[in-house]
Amino acid sequence: MAQRFSALAALLLMVPARQQAQQPLAPIDWKQVDAGLGKSGALQPDGAYKVGMPRSDLHVTTGGVAVKPALALGSWVAFKQVSDSEAMLMGDLVLLESEVGPVLGKLQEGGIEQTALHNHLLRESPHVMYMHIAGHGTPPRLAAAVHAALALTGTPFGTSAATAFPASLGFDTAQVGQILGFHGKVNGGVYQVGVPRADMITADGVDVPPSMGIATAINFQPTGGGKAAITGDFVLIGNEVNPVIRALRANGIGVTALHSHMLTDNPHLFFMHFWANDDALKLAHGLRAALDKVNVKKAG
Repeated sequence: MAQRFSALAALLLMVPARQQAQQPLAPIDWKQVDAGLGKSGALQPDGAYKVGMPRSDLHVTTGGVAVKPALALGSWVAFKQVSDSEAMLMGDLVLLESEVGPVLGKLQEGGIEQTALHNHLLRESPHVMYMHIAGHGTPPRLAAAVHAALALTGTPFGTSAATAFPASLGFDTAQVGQILGFHGKVNGGVYQVGVPRADMITADGVDVPPSMGIATAINFQPTGGGKAAITGDFVLIGNEVNPVIRALRANGIGVTALHSHMLTDNPHLFFMHFWANDDALKLAHGLRAALDKVNVKKAG
């Protein structure tokens, strides 16, 4: 009886601590991040705060296609709050070769780490590299460190004049979404679809929401006559990699890169980038065949 009582007493003593652990975090003023970066972001439905910094200063072509920033030139950083005053940062910076060294050095000075540096496209001109980054600290400090690095590049800051795009992309986006099983949105003249994984991903023991770069990204840029250039990346665990390669190749979609983006992710993820320029609906069927090989979240 005494042992049972002492066990109950210990359990009751744990209750306040458990309740305290469930208390919501103090809100972070994300406007300080906007001020530090010189660019406004938005709170995502999954709780991350994300800031897009498209490289509209670059004029990149590949396979005869002039690449819109929303297709494959979108630098971004995202923040996940982890305490009352601190956040985890992840991001992907689009850089010219000449910008890589200066940016890397300035990020290291500011306490921002590199987790990957590689290509996403093939045979593009000029050649662009993608630097994946991570950090931990107060959001204003992290934002200031990223801004100091990107100030060494041609990345546009501030509010730029909105570019007018045709109301129609020249292919049926609703049908593309229906074929994929996931609907997206038009952004910057590109139809963008995000497909989250069904499993939870962590980095350094922290849950990473899909908007921080761990949802499969599929982008369609119209190229005329119902055709589209597609690119993006499939987010995969090891045993999904080769089934997805086979599905893409069987449907005329090329693989342009295969690599990791993070260092401490669990389970460890591989990111497979792809490219094709063909009939948009045909490509949607090919992408759907590849998605069938991946443990993705069921569409609602």
